[in-house]
Amino acid sequence: MTYQSLDDSALPAAGSATPGAALLRRGAAGAAVAVRRFGLVAAFLALWQVGSTHGWINPTIFPPLDRIIAATWTGVVGGALLDDIAISLQRSGIAFAAAVAVAIPLGLFMGQIRALEEALDPILQFFRQTSALALYPVFILLLGLGETSKIFVIFWATLFPLLLATIGGVKEVDRKLIEMAATFGASRLTTFRRVVLPAAVPAIFVGLRLSATTALLLLIAAEMIGANKGLGFQVMNAQYNFQIPQMFAAILLLALLGLSANAALVALQRRLCRWADVTN
Repeated sequence: MTYQSLDDSALPAAGSATPGAALLRRGAAGAAVAVRRFGLVAAFLALWQVGSTHGWINPTIFPPLDRIIAATWTGVVGGALLDDIAISLQRSGIAFAAAVAVAIPLGLFMGQIRALEEALDPILQFFRQTSALALYPVFILLLGLGETSKIFVIFWATLFPLLLATIGGVKEVDRKLIEMAATFGASRLTTFRRVVLPAAVPAIFVGLRLSATTALLLLIAAEMIGANKGLGFQVMNAQYNFQIPQMFAAILLLALLGLSANAALVALQRRLCRWADVTN
């Protein structure tokens, strides 16, 4: 009986199966994450589609998802909803930009200057607790029923989450870092630019994301009163005319705009705040 010697060349290369196995493991891990994150949503949408198709739920009120998607596709590709998307983005964009221009500088000052915070905080707390929708009739009386009142009510509601987040971010900066900068001879401006502002940026982004969501929520309410264009108007108009798929199409587009705005802000935060743990 002879024995054939085995040398290293006869053995499978070390790790030859590793790339495929690693790929499978990554795929399985990715699938598990997707199921954990989106499984419940997918199950809900599937139940909606099947239940509406088979009459388990009222298809007049909750039409099948394929009809809603078809109405959305027709409205966007056909151009019927493009003007509404544009005007809604314009209104919310102007209000959000104005809130950013006011809230962040004011919040940075109030967070650092105690006397200014003590003077403005009672007014801030009073108006923060007052619903922007409750003040909307006042804005209409002062500014009319046109674009100005719609933009201002969105601005008003968007201002406070960002302002409070900015103030909180500045006040939560570690005092030891500021004292250390002063010890090394840094001026107040340098300390603000190199220590306070970078430390407050994550909190500011939290406020930005809250304000972006608030802007879209108030946009719907503002466009339901005295408007003839915009996604909020289309929601109300479709409901009046009992065009339920078109109503849900406008709601779906508003949700997609909100998700897009949040994703853009998260991506920007990750780029600017690489040291922070950023979650969606």
